[in-house]
Amino acid sequence: MRLSSITLHLLTLITLCFAANAQTVTLKVETSKQKGIIQPTMWGIFFEDINFGADGGLYAELVKNRSFEFIQPMAGWQLHESNKFSMNSKSGDLSIIKTSDLQQTNLHFARATLHSDNSFTLTNEGFRGIGLKKDNGYIFSVMARQQAETAVKIQVVLQDSTGNVLAKAAIEPAGKEWKEYNATLTASKTVDNGKLSLVFSGKGTVDIDVVSLFPQDTWKNRPGGLRGDLVQLLADMKPGFIRFPGGCIVEGFHLDTRYQWKKTIGDPKQRELMKNRWNDEFKHRPAPDYYQSFGLGFFEYFQLAEDIGASPLPILSCGMACQFNSAELVPLDELDPYVQDALDLIEFANGSTQTKWGKIREQMGHPAPFNLKMIGVGNEQWGPQYIERYKIFSDAIRSKYPDMKLVSGTGPFSEGELFDYAAKELKTLKADLVDEHYYQKPDWFFKNASRYDNYDRNSYKIFAGEFAAQSVATVSPDNKNTWQCALSEAAFMTGLERNADVVYMASYAPLLAHTQAWQWTPDLIWFDNLNAYGTPNYYVQKLFSTNKGTHLASITLDGKPVSGQQNIYASATRDNSTSEVIVKVVNAGETPAQTEIQLDAKQKYSPTVKGTMLANSDLNSVNSLEKPKNVSPIDYTLSMKGNKLGLILPPQSLVVLRIKGR
Repeated sequence: MRLSSITLHLLTLITLCFAANAQTVTLKVETSKQKGIIQPTMWGIFFEDINFGADGGLYAELVKNRSFEFIQPMAGWQLHESNKFSMNSKSGDLSIIKTSDLQQTNLHFARATLHSDNSFTLTNEGFRGIGLKKDNGYIFSVMARQQAETAVKIQVVLQDSTGNVLAKAAIEPAGKEWKEYNATLTASKTVDNGKLSLVFSGKGTVDIDVVSLFPQDTWKNRPGGLRGDLVQLLADMKPGFIRFPGGCIVEGFHLDTRYQWKKTIGDPKQRELMKNRWNDEFKHRPAPDYYQSFGLGFFEYFQLAEDIGASPLPILSCGMACQFNSAELVPLDELDPYVQDALDLIEFANGSTQTKWGKIREQMGHPAPFNLKMIGVGNEQWGPQYIERYKIFSDAIRSKYPDMKLVSGTGPFSEGELFDYAAKELKTLKADLVDEHYYQKPDWFFKNASRYDNYDRNSYKIFAGEFAAQSVATVSPDNKNTWQCALSEAAFMTGLERNADVVYMASYAPLLAHTQAWQWTPDLIWFDNLNAYGTPNYYVQKLFSTNKGTHLASITLDGKPVSGQQNIYASATRDNSTSEVIVKVVNAGETPAQTEIQLDAKQKYSPTVKGTMLANSDLNSVNSLEKPKNVSPIDYTLSMKGNKLGLILPPQSLVVLRIKGR
């Protein structure tokens, strides 16, 4: 790999011998002073369907509004007239029909009528275009039926943005009953802004619905599955947990638009589409074409967690709509259906196939339990209304499932009157895990690296459920995923890890963002229709998650926790499965730091130490589609003498060291 001049300079600094007149920062690591076990769930991921994270992102469907269920049923579709064919003419017409069957959730379909031998084209634009890769296969499917003896034929065409044909296939629907028709197309060219066209020809009337196009190379090659490159980025992090489906998505603007997990299981074609709450939340980034098809639903979330070795953490509505929006409340005496949803979800995840919901899980192809161990009650609610509803949930769940861990929360703020009230009440209720959120400027993260050093060890455990340094301000569209933000998060995370006896879980938020369809910045992973990249923040999260360790070790500077003295932040763990000591050190200063790490003298260590460095001399550096590895880790080796390791920490750097015991 070719290294930039900046990288070469930093590597040179690391391998320099100690300067005779430089002051040395001495970090003392004592593995015998293990303060506790590091939870397997320590570092995880938080998913919410924001920034086109599900439809148009993780869910690999390429057709937007595939079932004509948007408020504007033709959204995403364009009719190209031919021989005077139009939405309503003597030559023919295209209609959107709404069924009167109240049992159905997919209410609309398209009806094309050709009165004489004629043709017309219906084109779908995809999610800001359709990404197609040369020689890759794409599976097309459609539900269709004929309404007359004479048949209408449909040609399926993949095109680039100018109309050039990249692949085509033909289907001929037959009969008056709904039936699925399929075709596989292979793209002859790579394009990021392609489109799907359906060319209707002949004479007669044909109905179509659930028009779908999926790449063959989905994650694990599952038909109708998830986008492989995005899941791979998640799997590479080796997350301890995945929290889903949000986030404010859980709450809804109103209670009737809250996330209801039972509507997201079963046949994906029959799941009831809903307007995404981020559709019109931000006036500076409106997204009128943002909906939830729920093709990525609770079954798929559980399956994804299992695939990447993460513990599932579902979050459910507690009967409170978003308090920043409508703040609707379910009366306490009407809360039973919400509580029952939680109990039923646990049965869906863990119940035997003889139970009602366990049997549905089996019918969906997963007879084995998903091994759910924790569940969240509410997302970011606050005040007495939340506490009294949480208590009802807690009593009901603990009564039936005493081993289930419950996640509650202190609201959207990391301090203040609302935070203090929730913290006091949840401690009294002996809460298991309490979710705290931190959306702050980088300086806050540096200053709060010691936040849990003096935390009450007899209180509840912490879930740092949403955090991200804001380069400008919270909710600002000008926020960037800069190296300065990532570095400040790394410093803060050393404090979380140093206190892993009380901090059991942590995750950055939000997770995903489409480069042309985002609503919120910053975000951990960015993507377009063909490619994806991790931000500097992603690499910080990955370095912590893949170098977790099993037990805490003590690391001090002049006898105190390393939390900003001389701009140094540090944590240390031991991995008992590999007999390694893992040290993470952040140098937030503008100058190199000559450092010595001293380990237990009674222990013997390998003379070769594995190191990984993440650094950049420009704090405003970012990654991009054009430069996805602009700020990314570099592996190297160091030499250890006895129980001492000398190195020079580059300015504004994160260094991870793995020291093998002998």
